[in-house]
Amino acid sequence: MFGRSSVAVPGDRGGLPAAELDLTVVMPFFNPGPQLGATVRDVVAVLRSTGATFEVLAVSDGSTDGSEATLRDTEDSGVELVVLPEHAGKGMAVRAGFARGRGRYLGFIDADGDVPPDLLADFLAIAKAQQPDGVLGSKRHPESEVVYPPARRLYSWGYQQLVRSLFRLKVRDTQAGIKLVRRDVLEAVLPWMVEQGFAFDLELLVLARRHGFEDFVEAPVRIGRRFRSTISAFVVLEMLRDTFAIWWRLHVRHGYGPETPRPPAT
Repeated sequence: MFGRSSVAVPGDRGGLPAAELDLTVVMPFFNPGPQLGATVRDVVAVLRSTGATFEVLAVSDGSTDGSEATLRDTEDSGVELVVLPEHAGKGMAVRAGFARGRGRYLGFIDADGDVPPDLLADFLAIAKAQQPDGVLGSKRHPESEVVYPPARRLYSWGYQQLVRSLFRLKVRDTQAGIKLVRRDVLEAVLPWMVEQGFAFDLELLVLARRHGFEDFVEAPVRIGRRFRSTISAFVVLEMLRDTFAIWWRLHVRHGYGPETPRPPAT
């Protein structure tokens, strides 16, 4: 029996619910096809093997391909389907999941299966051992195994250089589709976030640094099972537009509020 189902309200800025679990994993999706159910089941199996307490929030970003129905056979009470009423973007879908998250760490993994779910066990082990501000998948990590088209590789490399020059982040890859972030970091940055699309990841990291959180561990990823490229000229231009919007908001409009020191450890 499918666990829970709810409809998300875009733009909800309420605080996070109480922390009750080790981990919340958000799986945003938009028309991923029939493999969605299998990918969610794989994530659940991996998390069960870790012994951690967890929940999986599968967030439909206004999907119209019937993929939500593949979750009805997910016999696990730790899985919740969250439905956005219309397509709003990956960032909005992740934020809708985070708003419901009860984990001490909250993260997301792409629901299309291109990022292997077993990486979550490695990321969780790092989080438990080091207690960093976050664990970030990085295609630039020397141990990463990434096979993708030359054009996609060029776009990725160029974007990474642009981000480095604009924001001086101590992160080599802001856009890999798997991340875990500690709860207090999200509590500090989510109220300021506005990006709804793929620049959500970048905005999160820019705001984390603005609030004094820079202890992010980059971990290797494996991408190559399918890697269906969704890169188009439109997507590239949209990413560039949103990236410069973050820069403008940060440096010109000062729309992210004052820099705040990291809260003292308790």
